[in-house]
Amino acid sequence: MGAGKTIEISISESGVSVRDYGRGIPLGKVVDVVSKMNTGGKYDSRAFKKSVGLNGVGTKAVNALSSSFKVESCRDGKIKSVFFEKGNLTLDNDIEESSKRKGTKVTFIPDDLIFKKYKYRAEYVSKMLKYYVYLNPGLTIVFNGEKYTSKNGLKDLLEDNNDVEKLLYPIIHLKGDDIEIALTHSKIQYSEEYYSFVNGQHTTQGGTHQSAFREALVKVVRDFYGKPYDASDIRKSIISAVSIKVMEPVFESQTKTKLGSTEMGGGLPTVRSYINDFIGKYLDNYLHKNPKTAEEIQKKIIRAEKERKELSGIRKLARERAKKSSLHNKKLRDCRVHLGDMNKENRLDSTLFITEGDSASGSITKSRNVNTQAVFSLRGKPLNCYSMTKKIVYENEEFNLLQAALNIEESIEYLRYNNIVIATDADVDGMHIRLLLITFFLQFFPELIKEGHLYILQTPLFRVRNKKETIYCYSENERIEAVNKLGAKPKSLGSKA
Repeated sequence: MGAGKTIEISISESGVSVRDYGRGIPLGKVVDVVSKMNTGGKYDSRAFKKSVGLNGVGTKAVNALSSSFKVESCRDGKIKSVFFEKGNLTLDNDIEESSKRKGTKVTFIPDDLIFKKYKYRAEYVSKMLKYYVYLNPGLTIVFNGEKYTSKNGLKDLLEDNNDVEKLLYPIIHLKGDDIEIALTHSKIQYSEEYYSFVNGQHTTQGGTHQSAFREALVKVVRDFYGKPYDASDIRKSIISAVSIKVMEPVFESQTKTKLGSTEMGGGLPTVRSYINDFIGKYLDNYLHKNPKTAEEIQKKIIRAEKERKELSGIRKLARERAKKSSLHNKKLRDCRVHLGDMNKENRLDSTLFITEGDSASGSITKSRNVNTQAVFSLRGKPLNCYSMTKKIVYENEEFNLLQAALNIEESIEYLRYNNIVIATDADVDGMHIRLLLITFFLQFFPELIKEGHLYILQTPLFRVRNKKETIYCYSENERIEAVNKLGAKPKSLGSKA
């Protein structure tokens, strides 16, 4: 741990390669480390106690699931290389002298008999690698020629994922031996947003550490101001990141997205006590030393409290109206599988198409997959809600029913559909409706966009066809090419006429 500051990753059609510049695998154990269970450096060394994996399954699994797998280890001026095919050792080269820098290089090609029609999502890999550099300031990761690095850890994470000018106050950044925290509040966002990590693993579903952080934040703010503010008012619009290091962490599933550990290990207190004590001391000190930030936070809490009380009456009426509508909601043609159905394999395919009017939704409704695709029909143009408060969501029937259909009133944690597709016509009115809907989501639910749930259906502008072939065109140039090819007249698809 701590050896080497650069990792090079390359993904192409010919495979994946990962090169680090650490100590390198011990040359006499290269074969064992990548092919035999219970081998690795995490069993006896305390340096690895605060890691995510423990059993050394990672490289073995990749080896077993690859049609080609090669490992090179450079150490003490020597190199050792081995080759595998589908988990079977095919070539074990002798140790040779080498002038290469120390470290390890792994190259593999996934087995296409197991992973049929696979592809890599560069944006997902990029996002994951950025998290690694935020959690390890000073580390540089080069991915397909693009360099990622961070100097300020979780503070950089919040700055890179948000418009700094739309933050209420400068990011509060606190660091301890086994904990790092960054937090601020948004001027425009309504919901809470958390990035949580354990030993470098992004725990997308939170866990004991995130719960403890939310609890500790409320306690410190109440004690600092000496007032029993409501927890929802304190945390409203918060954007934060918390990272802790736990000895031998226990996760609630093999995907390691939710921490289940209650103990820090190594003679330290519980996760809850450790985070509460840290925030209780250092956040309180920060607020005393930075009265301007403390004043901004209190003003924000008071505004949130006022708005919550204003909404309480109308929210109750809106919920009742949405509940009645949901029983006979002609706007929503629902599907059978939803994002929250954890036991369904195709839950990630759940999609809601938002269309303009019943006539426009007709073709989608007829051709959709009723298991995973739902349709929500708008009536006319939605309201331009830019700079409005969330009160409008409850007052406007269209927005209220859309919010109810998505089940995102309290949090996007309960989102019913993994994909939300704005499916409007390819004309001026359709473009306007599209922009108004994007404004709605940006204003009140920006995390839906940040987390990649919102899509736009790109509809064709023209259809050109003859008796043998039909071509759909998305631009004027495509239309001209199709007309020249088929010798037919184009038909505009941009309007309902």
